[in-house]
Amino acid sequence: MTIDFSARLDDLLGRSGADLVAFVPGENMVYFTGLHFHLSERPILGLYSRQGLSFIIPELEVVKLEARPELEARRFMWTDESGFEGAFREAVAALAPAGASCAMDGQTLRYFEWRALEDAGLSSENAIDAGELFLNMRALKAPEEIANMQRAIDISEAALEATMNWARPGLTERQIADRLSAEMVERGAQGFAFMLVLTGDKSGQPHGDTGDRVWGEDEFLLIDFGARFNDYPADITRTFCLGEPTAQMRAMYDAVYGANKAAREFARAGVSCEAVDRVARDVIEAAGLGEYFMHRLGHGLGLSVHELPNIVAGNKQLLQPGMVFTIEPGVYIPGVGGVRIEDNVVVTDNGIDVLTSYPREL
Repeated sequence: MTIDFSARLDDLLGRSGADLVAFVPGENMVYFTGLHFHLSERPILGLYSRQGLSFIIPELEVVKLEARPELEARRFMWTDESGFEGAFREAVAALAPAGASCAMDGQTLRYFEWRALEDAGLSSENAIDAGELFLNMRALKAPEEIANMQRAIDISEAALEATMNWARPGLTERQIADRLSAEMVERGAQGFAFMLVLTGDKSGQPHGDTGDRVWGEDEFLLIDFGARFNDYPADITRTFCLGEPTAQMRAMYDAVYGANKAAREFARAGVSCEAVDRVARDVIEAAGLGEYFMHRLGHGLGLSVHELPNIVAGNKQLLQPGMVFTIEPGVYIPGVGGVRIEDNVVVTDNGIDVLTSYPREL
């Protein structure tokens, strides 16, 4: 299926209420143009107005733009010798009438880029931070986006199965991570989005660092990872124990497993993000472990590993068909370790489809 970038851009411009929309290299540029540029000290700016798509672009990057003639993008080119200021002035003069408003993602457009737009004639009085709009549009996934994430998940789960058939106590976290990475690449991953391998009491750190600790028998092994495919990631966590877990470890696992299951069964279009979080949190609190569940239940998944919707207390946003997010309850006890079970789901008209299928049992 071919993505209609013009329709996406028209929708963005209309919903922003601005005369001009600006975006920089990164997920927003990929989503609205399909173009990949490196974010560096050389500014590259996508600009969309009623005149169409334009780029302020350094000479050495023009070849990438020329490879996409269907975008019909106008170029305002600059060189290292001339500097970028003239290209900014030329673009603003051509695209933005006096008093024009400009919408941008305030979290990604950098200060020096906005100063260059101001120096070229735009006014901060007419600047619009449309960061939430960018994210809300990206939160509703098209079928091809979901298909790419499903492929990333399939690669990830096959790689995890192969890795766990090989893994054994005595290996370091880094050795396990390296093997898992190689297994993903072998199956067609275009890199990985996330890789966290923690053992023993280190698994009690929700975002610890993979290192040289050796996995011992009867200890937890927590693996949080995901392949990328066509820019889209998987984000999966499973927790293992090779040996005999203690009664405390089993109780931790049972509580997290129950919370994950409850959320998967409850989530559907029309319920709030905070309600899904609460259903899972109730299970863990009923097990007496509420104080050890210290993060949100989940987050949106797309071109960014973390995007909207946020499945967290206080977020009254309603789930809509097309939203993809994680369900990842966790319990982390210092000195003992941690358990997290993370699945990726998509909201449908009839509930949710669970995209991940790797076994959840301990």
